[in-house]
Amino acid sequence: MTHPSHSTTSFPWRRLGRASVLVAALALAAAAQAEKADRNQPMNIEADSLRYDDLKQTSVFTGRVVVTKGTLLIRGARIDVRQDPEGYQYATVTADPGQRAYFKQRRDGGNDEWIEGEGEVIEYDGRADTVKFIRRAVMRRLTGTTVTDETSGPLITYNQTNDTFAVNGAPPPPGGTPQPGGRVRAILSPRSTEPTQAPAPGPRTGGNLRQSGTLGGQPGGSR
Repeated sequence: MTHPSHSTTSFPWRRLGRASVLVAALALAAAAQAEKADRNQPMNIEADSLRYDDLKQTSVFTGRVVVTKGTLLIRGARIDVRQDPEGYQYATVTADPGQRAYFKQRRDGGNDEWIEGEGEVIEYDGRADTVKFIRRAVMRRLTGTTVTDETSGPLITYNQTNDTFAVNGAPPPPGGTPQPGGRVRAILSPRSTEPTQAPAPGPRTGGNLRQSGTLGGQPGGSR
């Protein structure tokens, strides 16, 4: 069903300009380490067109898609959104050919620390609280606009609940040579070792991202 005039769906919208859409109930909920305030913010999706299926509880936005929800920002060529019977939401963001979809969100209590990621496809799983960056994937941690850590590989999975990430490389074919871009690459900035005055007790800050498992590859390879 395309553009129904009346619906009882949990994905309401308003037609504004170039299909600017307010999806109030579409809660791509941020978990413990992402910006907590984002969970209570409305989600705005702007696109050139929208196709909505009330029966299947799916929405497809296409054309210069921009998603904002508090500090969360997602950009891509297309986003497919669905909701399961328990109310969990799932989203798949696809880039134009040769491009990468983009994700950015502030870390909770991180003093202007951000998580930024790119991939030809970005998948959000509301039940598992994970974000996957697929194919030519890159994930960065920024302080302000300065990149402090960066990792890349064919697949990066970011777990928002425990603030860990896993990077998967592409194994070479049997008897073959490694595929270009199939290796994992990481750039980790050294932390300051200068003695500093102990801070007063206070709320726990975001800290550094923790890697889940091993990188599984040596530095190098194509991004």
